[in-house]
Amino acid sequence: MGEAQTRMTRVQLLIPDEDRDRFVHQAKREGMTLSAWLRAAAHQRLAAGQRSDPFETPEDLEAFFQGCDAIEGPDAEPEWSEHLAVIDESRRRGASST
Repeated sequence: MGEAQTRMTRVQLLIPDEDRDRFVHQAKREGMTLSAWLRAAAHQRLAAGQRSDPFETPEDLEAFFQGCDAIEGPDAEPEWSEHLAVIDESRRRGASST
């Protein structure tokens, strides 16, 4: 049996002509089609957005939590019943207060 084929969807993209020309030029320089180049750029952007720097030491983790504790906010979290009341009120109004 052969490889499973990946389903593809056509997406129409509106961009200025000068951007298109620059993108095509760069794609050709990298030996790619414009479509493949745009997909690769999108994948790189997704990967960059999903990266997070791990804590390297227990001290880094402790410093993070101390920083969180220093942020201004209420002294205590509201009770769950209070959260539910806010949610219910928001649903009744059709909007969020946050």
